[in-house]
Amino acid sequence: MSLRNWFASKRKASSASLSPESVNQRLSDDDLERLWIQCYNCQERFPKKAIQENLMVCSSCNYHFRIGARERIEQLTDHFQEMDAELKPIDPLHFYDSEPYPKKVDKAEKKTGLNEAVITGIATTNETRFALAVMDFAYLGGSMGSVVGEKITRLIETALEQRLALVVVSSSGGARMQEGTFSLMQMVKTGAALAQFHEAGLLYISLLTEPTFGGVTASYGTLGDLIIAEEGARVGFAGRRVIEQTIRQKLPPDFQTANYLMKYGQVDMVIHRHKLRDDLVRLIQLHNKSLERAGAFSKRQPMVQV
Repeated sequence: MSLRNWFASKRKASSASLSPESVNQRLSDDDLERLWIQCYNCQERFPKKAIQENLMVCSSCNYHFRIGARERIEQLTDHFQEMDAELKPIDPLHFYDSEPYPKKVDKAEKKTGLNEAVITGIATTNETRFALAVMDFAYLGGSMGSVVGEKITRLIETALEQRLALVVVSSSGGARMQEGTFSLMQMVKTGAALAQFHEAGLLYISLLTEPTFGGVTASYGTLGDLIIAEEGARVGFAGRRVIEQTIRQKLPPDFQTANYLMKYGQVDMVIHRHKLRDDLVRLIQLHNKSLERAGAFSKRQPMVQV
């Protein structure tokens, strides 16, 4: 073999070893999942780091990936002081389906690192303080149990006491069936607390993200002074398949999507994830200024009638 042929064979072998196909063959499925992510909408694959830097939004088709509560808090706030982190669910009904309810709770805790499907606390963004609750769909489908209702109610009461705006980020499949009536009662409890909050003239912003359904939609999810849907979110009470089976009709392709709800007046705004942080703070600051003006106006001396 000539020297020229020897170098040519070496270059060919080197380029073959660096091809994407050969690299993928050497990487395990776990390695690929850790380093790359595939968009559910357009099926494009991207480096996971690039998607994370883009706030978990597909740069090709603008699909908004589901994100966890901790990640959402990191995106929306500069500082966050968590409340009631120690509260954990119990098993009041001794519920058992495919496995005992406590076992499902243990698995959810290990999967998410959370004690419940919602994180609550006091947030600060751009020097603006507000009360914030963020649900996590990865914890038992973001279902609303007695602890979720209790934590949100306590947050509402704290916001009322400190005269803070309230933001609740919902992502849920609805009420938690394993707690039965205890779960359904959270709709009443949170609704009553929000009624007091509303009477005090404070701002409640409900942010609906992918997906929000069931008892959460039927309670605090749609009781906001402003109801905002994140772009691409699906929101409803019953799911699409259940409705189609009930009415025996095919629903529009965009049914229950954020833009569909906006079109028919069920939400006030649809906001892209990149703009959520700034827009939420802007709305809160605008309301705070209106409260300040109202307070200054009420302190003026009444006009003397002649």
